[in-house]
Amino acid sequence: MAADAVAFVKALGLEKIDLFGFSLGGFVAQAFVQREPGLVRKIILAGTGPAGGEGISGVGGLIQNAFQKAGETGKHPKHFLFFTETADGQAAGDAFLARLEERAEHRDAAARDETIGAQIAAIDNWGTSDAIDLSTVEHPVLVVNGDADIMVPTVNSFELAKRLPNAQVSIFPATGHGAIFQHHKLFAQQVVEFLR
Repeated sequence: MAADAVAFVKALGLEKIDLFGFSLGGFVAQAFVQREPGLVRKIILAGTGPAGGEGISGVGGLIQNAFQKAGETGKHPKHFLFFTETADGQAAGDAFLARLEERAEHRDAAARDETIGAQIAAIDNWGTSDAIDLSTVEHPVLVVNGDADIMVPTVNSFELAKRLPNAQVSIFPATGHGAIFQHHKLFAQQVVEFLR
């Protein structure tokens, strides 16, 4: 995936980019900057972790559990994967899903089962991979997560910051994997400040 992302950026003729990776995209971003450090100015990693990070593999069971809870409650699986099960977390999930529905045109098609399966396999592969050396990544990096992420446990955000020599960490309280969606305004402010 990182090779495809690099090829895409080069095909666009871009010489320097700011790189954002959320969840699986954060895994891709780490591999991207390892391949082509000269293309990258700054990096934002959200809800993600290092290769071989704690609790990253086995996400398939979490997803099955979320789909089961969604079926039992009439909610979306993202309510249980991205948000805490507190009243505030579930309200944030409702608001996030409502925002997703605001766009009426040019919407992405729903992911097919094959696509979801491939993503789960990629996450499991990353979670069982050997650690990669991030000490050579000298770029400024903003690492963001919620303090209660069950998909990519929050401890991985701190582990990334230890491995990346120029990283800063922002952890949102009482939030899960979807911290950037629950606190989207604050996250946007942090991003604008970081990218200056």
